[in-house]
Amino acid sequence: MPRFSANLSMLFGEHDFLDRFDAAARAGFKGVEYIGPYDHAPEVVAARLKKNGLTQVLFNLPAGDWAKGERGIAVLPDRVPEFRQGVAKAITYAQALGCEQINCLAGIAPQGADRTVLENVFAENLAFAAEKLEQAGIKLLIEPINTRDIEGFFLNYSDQALALIDRIGSKNLYLQYDIYHMQIMEGDL
Repeated sequence: MPRFSANLSMLFGEHDFLDRFDAAARAGFKGVEYIGPYDHAPEVVAARLKKNGLTQVLFNLPAGDWAKGERGIAVLPDRVPEFRQGVAKAITYAQALGCEQINCLAGIAPQGADRTVLENVFAENLAFAAEKLEQAGIKLLIEPINTRDIEGFFLNYSDQALALIDRIGSKNLYLQYDIYHMQIMEGDL
C-alpha cells in the first residue's frame, strides 16, 4: 500500500504554516514534509507533530534566502561556511522532530560560473553533510529539479545525481527521485 506525506509548503496554503499540521492530520495524512522548519523553534514544530500524531518524513537543509529566489547553497563556493553551519542546524531540528532523512537542494548555478568548480564544491559539501548526518543517524538525499520550474538549478537529471553519489562514495547519500521533476527532464510527456 503506498504511503503519502503532505508537503506543507505546497498544501493547505490557506492556513498559517503551523496550522497546516492540523489540516494535514484532518485530511488523513500520517506524515509531513516541507521546505524547511527554520522559521519556528524545533520544540514548537515538534509539539505540532505530536499533537497531530504525524511523522516528520523529510525537510531540506537550509537553502539560503528563499524569498530572494535562492534554492540551495550547496554549489556556491562563497557559501561553504554557511552550508556547513546549516548542516549542524538541520541536525538539531531533525533530532527534535524525529526526522530520519534530510534533502540537500543544490542551488542555482550563477551565470557564467565554471560548472566543474560548482560540481567540486557540491561534492565536497555533500561528503561533509553525509558524514555529519550519518553520525546523527540521518540519511542525506539529493533531488534533481527540473529547469522549467527553477531555471538554472544545478542538479537536473537522475544520472547526474547518481554520478555524484558514486563519486562521493558515501553509504549515507541517496537519490530522492521526484517523478514530477524527472518526467519533465527525462520524459516530458
